[in-house]
Amino acid sequence: MKGIDALDKAVLQRLKDGGFYSGTKLADDLGVSRATIWKHVRRLEALGVDIVAWPGKGYRLTAPIEWLNETLILEALSPKARGLMGVLECHAVIDSTNSKLMRSLEANMPTGSVCLAEYQTAGRGRIGRSWVAPFGANVCLSLLWRFQEPAEVAGLSLAVGVILIRALSSLGLLGVSLKWPNDLLVGGAKLGGILMEMSGEAHGPSGVVIGIGINRQLPKKMMKEIDQPVIDLHSLFKGAIPGRNLLISTLLNHLLPLLEQYPNEGLSPYLDEWRSFHAHQGQAATLEVGDRRVAGRIVDINQEGLLLFEDEEGALKAYASGDVRLRPGNR
Repeated sequence: MKGIDALDKAVLQRLKDGGFYSGTKLADDLGVSRATIWKHVRRLEALGVDIVAWPGKGYRLTAPIEWLNETLILEALSPKARGLMGVLECHAVIDSTNSKLMRSLEANMPTGSVCLAEYQTAGRGRIGRSWVAPFGANVCLSLLWRFQEPAEVAGLSLAVGVILIRALSSLGLLGVSLKWPNDLLVGGAKLGGILMEMSGEAHGPSGVVIGIGINRQLPKKMMKEIDQPVIDLHSLFKGAIPGRNLLISTLLNHLLPLLEQYPNEGLSPYLDEWRSFHAHQGQAATLEVGDRRVAGRIVDINQEGLLLFEDEEGALKAYASGDVRLRPGNR
């Protein structure tokens, strides 16, 4: 699906208060047939919008949609973050916010530019995985930043993880931990993730796109279909969830100053804090690196943010990438 049209939006607007609306009522209000309403409800469901259809009552949204609002996001930015920000783009439907900014690198989009989407048709996580998020419910954010040297980027994804926890903590959410190298967890379930992509010269200026996905509100049906334990902010905040635009502004208020300072500070100021949030320190695990699988124990991270992993023979090695999976008895 390439996008949503005016009638899709009109249906969502009618349903936004959470009440039931019959197909006949919606059709009369919008000047179309009941069959047309049914078709557009199915289109919205294909985007992950959680719509209940109840015989004799009609259609209802299980949760209201807070649309991305550029004005609200900008108004809630700190003066510091606003001065560091480039272009802000809000899309209804896009293939991937990361892909959009990676394409924009060659077009000289300014540093600090942000891309947001209500829905991604090809959202991506690490190691070629897809990122699933329903329309208008979660945070799908990508941020572009330019660095003078590739070395300035070392360990950045770990520092971003620390900063995201700080941002969520400022909104009242405690108990978030980190899975190396870039997942946000609560109670072992995934709350969010970070995807970093880079383009540029081997020894020269480079552009980095930092993709951030946070589960703000996931339909129960979708949560059951995801192949790992997941959790969302709606359940953690017991329904009293921060607004989506406020959440985005809060993330940017923390992220943009980090990126400005990082070439001078590097990972060092964030290492102890990252270790304090590490969910799997000292635990038995399997590390998958490409086609290779190593069984052993997670020991620590080093000064560069590499994972220190001890295999079953006692050999300790540092890994720059890989997928960590806890072994039975450590979950």
